[in-house]
Amino acid sequence: MSFKRTLAIILITVGAVLAVRKYAYEPMYIASESMAPTLYLGQRLIQDRLTLRFRAPERGEIIVFRSPVGEEHESVKRVIAVEGDTIEIKDKEVLINGTRLIEPYIQHTRPNEILDGDNLGPLTVPPGSIFVLGDNRDNSMDSATWKDASTGGKIYFLQLAAVTGKIRGIY
Repeated sequence: MSFKRTLAIILITVGAVLAVRKYAYEPMYIASESMAPTLYLGQRLIQDRLTLRFRAPERGEIIVFRSPVGEEHESVKRVIAVEGDTIEIKDKEVLINGTRLIEPYIQHTRPNEILDGDNLGPLTVPPGSIFVLGDNRDNSMDSATWKDASTGGKIYFLQLAAVTGKIRGIY
């Protein structure tokens, strides 16, 4: 095999790997405890950057997104409500369209305290948006607690344009 051919194969392989990483699958890690006990601090994950280019996130999926409150890193949360859903939280219990959401994956580290976001709504998710929460409800910056830094007003919904992918697996 000639040097030029070997070099061409190496360059094509490197280019393919970089393209897959940028546009399809990307490794990432969990930088906070907001998704515990489902995902833990320091856990390494595979982000699927392709699937949600062709459809909107669905209720229950764990997604990756750019924060609406200006955090530098991407965040990971669970989709709780989608466009058109009515979301309400009463004493830490989530209701979707008036029905209590069964959530075996959540934890409350401060169950006897009423925290910001433990009671809200009812709110209807607007077009082009979703409502997301961390599984560690008492230790998560999410749709129930986000505030606009300039106005102090609540930001309840994540724009679909901010979603960069979904969690596909663990490695």
